[in-house]
Amino acid sequence: MTGSRDGFSSWMSACGERAEFALARALPQEGVLPHTLHRAMRYAVLGGGKRVRPMLTYAAGEACSSGGAGGDAALDAAAAAVELIHAYSLVHDDMPCMDDDVLRRGRPTVHVEFGEATALLVGDALQALAFDVLAAMPIAPGLTVQAVQALAAAAGSQGMAGGQAIDLASVGKPLSREELEAMHRLKTGALLRASAALGGIVVGASSAQRAALDGYAQAVGLAFQVVDDILDVTADSARLGKTAGKDAAAEKPTYVSILGLEEARALAERLRLAAHEAIAPLGAGGARLAALADFIVLRDR
Repeated sequence: MTGSRDGFSSWMSACGERAEFALARALPQEGVLPHTLHRAMRYAVLGGGKRVRPMLTYAAGEACSSGGAGGDAALDAAAAAVELIHAYSLVHDDMPCMDDDVLRRGRPTVHVEFGEATALLVGDALQALAFDVLAAMPIAPGLTVQAVQALAAAAGSQGMAGGQAIDLASVGKPLSREELEAMHRLKTGALLRASAALGGIVVGASSAQRAALDGYAQAVGLAFQVVDDILDVTADSARLGKTAGKDAAAEKPTYVSILGLEEARALAERLRLAAHEAIAPLGAGGARLAALADFIVLRDR
């Protein structure tokens, strides 16, 4: 078991390095005009973060690869694109008009470091860059279109942006568990689902494989948010790399506030098992995905 954990840790490290290299290559260099914007973009993206979304893309590609579609370059592009969208969302979420946070990944947020106007432009530019990177993938044009559509839907009003809008409108209001789940399936879950979907699209996954990936990613996407809510009340800022207790202070509804800590943990565990069940049809190829689900859920232990 220890060897298996060590092997997965090595794989995660390798994925992180691979994603970091792809991101560094995709981002404009600081020496290119406009200098401050490009420096702020690189500050927002590089040198921090768990890279869970790229890892989902890589693991999904590995699980479904038959050697007949996109290769490493296409997977790198897809992984970079989802992380660029994620990074843009964090920059905007941290701004005073949204969550008004001053700490992200253990250092000052972009608007604190570079000013609000630059932070706004950083988010805009990172979102545009994500689709530029996807459009240049060395795969069949039809698969590129599918990838662009999947990421656009996940980032838009029926995905991440829509979930954030519901979140902002829900501050200080009681939500049912069903309403909270609907919000987070958009705000957090949509991009995680897209991350897995892109890995399958890029390698030419079959319909059955894509269905397995989607069932898995729906469970993992919700589990990720449940665990985030748990960590917000159980971990300190140093461990989180962002301000602890922020949701409670802002009177935001969370799984812990609605279910209680122990039931929230029980829900995360049920979702972990559901993720494992969803990828059973993938056989041994789904081993990385299963280990990643464990990592996402058990990080609160």
